[in-house]
Amino acid sequence: MHNVGFTPRPRLRGRPSFYDLIKSSVATTTTPRAVDIAADSLPTVNPRLHTELHDLIASTIPLPTSPTQQRHRSLPQSTSSIPEEVAPLTEPVTLPHTDITMGPKKSEKKPEAAREAEAEEQHGSIYSVSGPVVIAENMLGVAMYELVKIGHDNLVGEVIRIEGDRATIQVYEETAGVTVGDPAIRTGKPLSVELGPGLMETIYDGIQRPLKSIAELSSSIYIPRGISAPALDRKKLWEFKPLMKVGDHITGGDIFGTVYENSLLDDHKILLPPRARGTITRISAAGKYTVDAKILEIDFNGKKSEHMMMHTWPVRVPRPTTEKLAANKPFVVGQRVLDALFPSVQGGTVAIPGAFGCGKTVISQSVSKFSNSDIIIYVGCGERGNEMAEVLMDFPELSIDIKGRKEPIMKRTTLIANTSNMPVAAREASIYTGITVAEYFRDQGKDVAMMADSTSRWAEALRELSGRLGEMPADQGFPAYLGAKLASFYERAGRVQALGNPSREGSVSIVGAVSPPGGDFSDPVTSSTLGIVQVFWGLDKKLAQRKHFPSINTSVSYSRYTAVLDKYYEKDFPDFPRLRDRIKTLLSDSEELDQVVQLVGKSALSDTNKITLDVAQLLKEDFLQQNGYSDYDQFCPIWKTEWMMKAMMGFHDESQKAISQGQSWNKVREATSDLQSQLRNMKFELPSEGEKAIVAKYEKLISDMNEKFASVVDE
Repeated sequence: MHNVGFTPRPRLRGRPSFYDLIKSSVATTTTPRAVDIAADSLPTVNPRLHTELHDLIASTIPLPTSPTQQRHRSLPQSTSSIPEEVAPLTEPVTLPHTDITMGPKKSEKKPEAAREAEAEEQHGSIYSVSGPVVIAENMLGVAMYELVKIGHDNLVGEVIRIEGDRATIQVYEETAGVTVGDPAIRTGKPLSVELGPGLMETIYDGIQRPLKSIAELSSSIYIPRGISAPALDRKKLWEFKPLMKVGDHITGGDIFGTVYENSLLDDHKILLPPRARGTITRISAAGKYTVDAKILEIDFNGKKSEHMMMHTWPVRVPRPTTEKLAANKPFVVGQRVLDALFPSVQGGTVAIPGAFGCGKTVISQSVSKFSNSDIIIYVGCGERGNEMAEVLMDFPELSIDIKGRKEPIMKRTTLIANTSNMPVAAREASIYTGITVAEYFRDQGKDVAMMADSTSRWAEALRELSGRLGEMPADQGFPAYLGAKLASFYERAGRVQALGNPSREGSVSIVGAVSPPGGDFSDPVTSSTLGIVQVFWGLDKKLAQRKHFPSINTSVSYSRYTAVLDKYYEKDFPDFPRLRDRIKTLLSDSEELDQVVQLVGKSALSDTNKITLDVAQLLKEDFLQQNGYSDYDQFCPIWKTEWMMKAMMGFHDESQKAISQGQSWNKVREATSDLQSQLRNMKFELPSEGEKAIVAKYEKLISDMNEKFASVVDE
């Protein structure tokens, strides 16, 4: 080594302790060197280096006194442990001034108000900004998914990664103007939503800020950065009716009162938060109160707590339930092709994938308008703003019959708008906000339907955040945990027995629209979703181009709930399962025959196959197609669907019977042309005329059809 000009590095015999360093700094009779270096540990090959090193160590400034050493000094010391050349310490060493403060002992804890004030003052500073992803330092003690206020505008963000004292935060607002060194203030709580009276007929953004209140506050059509407004109106008075009294035992999920919210939701139940319990020591009398008025006081083991009509709940935590139940009631959406062939259940999960222009949004809005759910939560996640505007304009005008009176659909709807021009990160928040609000109404014993339009935009937001975080990409750049994220969302659907008393059952049904680019069903989002959901309503671009709406492709769509619902149909609609299976078989047979016709022509087919093709055409044009903008066909009840199936399959059976008795299909078709016209006109009957009147017309049509076929066969 010395031949090439390297000098060996001197080695210390051992690392000196703080005690040795303090000793050498205060002793007056010892050598001024702070560290003794053994002579034999120094190289002998370079005497000059040996001399320089000793001179350097001799001029070293002693280290400051350690707090640990001072604590040792307060104890009685034995002089025998000190070497002879060091004099015993007689005076305490003064500690240098530092900004570090020790935590209070248990007996010296500060009052809760002082601790909260101190917690609010704890904040870090911005270290880096990359679009919606911000890294803040000096964030020791921060928790995962804690809410953080970013910058001087107090932008809302959520901690998604912690490394040492640095926290990675996804910001739910535009981060333009945020600079390095800006404050990052911890709130000490997760992203939560307010749950209570006033949620209906309201439109929120992705983090539950009421857009109407923000518009009034800011006098602008845009959402100012950092603005905050209470999700529930603090000034509005609600008529509260207590259901419990002082002395009653109460636990999480119990209903202790009701509120009249509107004519559709006349029994908004006031629930005790799931984690609270105790004995009621005070409950307000019936009267009008605001949502933040303390109307209940409970005592548990000497600790008292007060509760309001509203409470908060973290959006990423599913609300607890007593148990999950098997779904057994159909989720009626008013579209014949969906209710008859691919039904869902109350508490089911549905995916609607389709390319642009296939009608995903129209189906989602139809579900919102006409489904048999009690509450509708419509989440516009990354889609166009005019679609949310259309919902806002249409829903107040549309009405449903409730106990003989017309009521606007908006009264049972909550809208959560996070359109494509809003910040990307808030798309995830809007999905979780929507499902948490849905779970709240489920716990009241309601059947809730949640529409998410579209989960693809949420997945694209995940992809952007994952790329900025430097995570390992999977298929098409999406993160590897995409499937787990989707599953955790869809698993919050279901029919449950709610927590608390009285006993009640509720359900959350999720209808998620998926927008694969170019209608490619092998897209990672679509394939991940199909592995989770139980119902698949596949939209076909070719059908949409032919103006066949709803453009449901019957050959690729499926439902895993058909067997579950058969027991329900047996009671009220006994023929429904049999007719459904026969129509599915007929449609699949007709697709095979279509391929034969393209090769050899229709004239080469037998009369039996010609009947199959013609009846399939009748079904596709007048049963499966539906005009969503007409009075007669925008909603089709189950009983009307069943009678149309009976009549059309009855025509098929009678035609096959006539052919088997020697008649030709051309002759039968000409003789029954009036019947075919009547079958095509069945959809024009208005459901508002009443079930009895319309069923009487359908029964007459079927009897006329039987007579007509009998006369044709006799000829």
